Amino acid sequence: MKQKRTITHLQIGSTHKYFGSLAAIYTQYTPEQLGITYNSLRNFCPTMDKPYHNDKTRVVIRRDALITMEGKK
Repeated sequence: MKQKRTITHLQIGSTHKYFGSLAAIYTQYTPEQLGITYNSLRNFCPTMDKPYHNDKTRVVIRRDALITMEGKK
């Protein structure tokens, strides 16, 4: 059975990074760097259609499904 996976895309300025969860972002960046706390970001629930933007810190955070193929066994 195919698993549904979500990927989180973080853009800070011209830097792009990809994470497996919102919490994983906070292992690399502080709330001050992102301009939002973890709980607030979780409540905001960013998606591709509704990304989190912070113009002051030049941050954009989006989440979407990761498209994969089923492996042959």
